[in-house]
Amino acid sequence: MMSMTESFQKEWFWQRVRTILGRHAALRGSGGAEALEAMRKRYPAGRPIEEELQRAWLMASERRVSLCVVALEIDCHVEYLSAYGRDAAEDCMETLERLIASLLVREDDSCMRLGQSGFVLVLPDMPMLMGRELVMKINQAVRRQGLINKESHAGAVTLGAGLAVVNPEPPYDRNVLDIAKQALRKAQRRGLGRLDIADLRGGEKRDVAA
Repeated sequence: MMSMTESFQKEWFWQRVRTILGRHAALRGSGGAEALEAMRKRYPAGRPIEEELQRAWLMASERRVSLCVVALEIDCHVEYLSAYGRDAAEDCMETLERLIASLLVREDDSCMRLGQSGFVLVLPDMPMLMGRELVMKINQAVRRQGLINKESHAGAVTLGAGLAVVNPEPPYDRNVLDIAKQALRKAQRRGLGRLDIADLRGGEKRDVAA
């Protein structure tokens, strides 16, 4: 009979196999590798999120259009990391990054790592409804990918999301990312794969059901 240790090692091995196969499928099916490479050329690794937010804020304010900032995080990430280890967690993040990059089709949109378990999307000139639709598309793509997470009630990796939308005016307000993070935490308290929206247009914060 297989011991608990052997059972865990077997499960961990097959999780790595599924993650790698899923990543390859994403690259073949969605052009994720090409999209991610193009994005990394525009936004080199290590570029501060603050710098990208300032760029997008200025662009949106000059064009008099809205700016969406989305904070994304793997639900139950601590449990995932404990169950599968850092290598598997990094493989999962790389797969998610490629999926997200393949869905950001506009030149000015950007996706950057946010800590060890999340991403931030900076989307200038994007209305709130389009931002919400993009998050829904990302969540659908993640579900189709079928990345296993036995520590989640969903049985698979899901992403919580917080979206902050604002009509930028000078000077730049760095709180927009913090508000997106707060919306993310609120979404995660509501369940798995959920989205919460903070509408900052008009200078007041209003939570929007999503």
